[in-house]
Amino acid sequence: MNRRTIAVAFLLFSAVASTGDSPKRPRIFGIARMQIFTTDISSARSFYSKVLDQTDDCNWCEKLPGRSFAVNWNQGIGLSEAPSPVPPNLIEEIAFATDSVAGLRRYLMANNIPVSKPNKPGDNYLSVADPEGHRIGFLQRPEMPVLTGGQQQSLETVLPSKLHIVHAGFVVRDRAAEDGFYKDVLGFHLYWQGGMKESEDHWVDMQVPDGTDWLEYMLNVASNADKHTLGEMNHIGLGVENIKPTTERLRDDGVVPILEEAKIGRDGKWALDVYDPDGTRIEFMEFTPVRKPCCSEYTGPHPKP
Repeated sequence: MNRRTIAVAFLLFSAVASTGDSPKRPRIFGIARMQIFTTDISSARSFYSKVLDQTDDCNWCEKLPGRSFAVNWNQGIGLSEAPSPVPPNLIEEIAFATDSVAGLRRYLMANNIPVSKPNKPGDNYLSVADPEGHRIGFLQRPEMPVLTGGQQQSLETVLPSKLHIVHAGFVVRDRAAEDGFYKDVLGFHLYWQGGMKESEDHWVDMQVPDGTDWLEYMLNVASNADKHTLGEMNHIGLGVENIKPTTERLRDDGVVPILEEAKIGRDGKWALDVYDPDGTRIEFMEFTPVRKPCCSEYTGPHPKP
């Protein structure tokens, strides 16, 4: 074997070894759980019971520090008592589903991202802070199979809700820094972006790499924005098949004012906003657009029920 052959072989071996030493990012399927701060657990529990179309008969748990709701078979919303002073962003944590928390831990550490320590061996949860301090969690969940026929009917008797947390939004000051984390490290990709004018971007939707849910960067928010504005920007998006019956149900439950109607947003989707007792916005939206969106085309698949 001559020197040139040996050199080429060494380079090939080094490349393979280098690739093998770099952990591969596990899959990230979508939003698994949202944790929300509230200053009044009882009022918030009553609100989310109506919003999620669930019966709240838990009178004995008035003194518990929190309350959890199953949105569907894969997703949930939890309530936490807000600390003092109350933070400007009441979205405490957005947790995503992954197929390997241990693998994701290795991957993030290899990319110099500080992660929470396991509470116990085999812990299937970790959390990180993104570049702007938003708390992001990861839960280990297998990719859920599609249920059909009797399986679906059986599930609906236990959990009748057909809602789906399709996105979560928060105020972003530095898009490039956030992209460095969500896009470059975690593999999120642009789903849609737009603004009140064609030449402006106020909303940037970054879709998970292995699913259809997304994070929404809320850009150009004043540094001195008031509580109402921040509650509107830091929000949850709930997907529905048809906004009309959803509006009627929420109106009957007293969540939506009598004259309030859904509107088609700049993204081409029907949407309706409601606000929890602390002013956090819950945006109901149809899964697919009914007209061409402004500003840019969609670049990823739309979510489904």
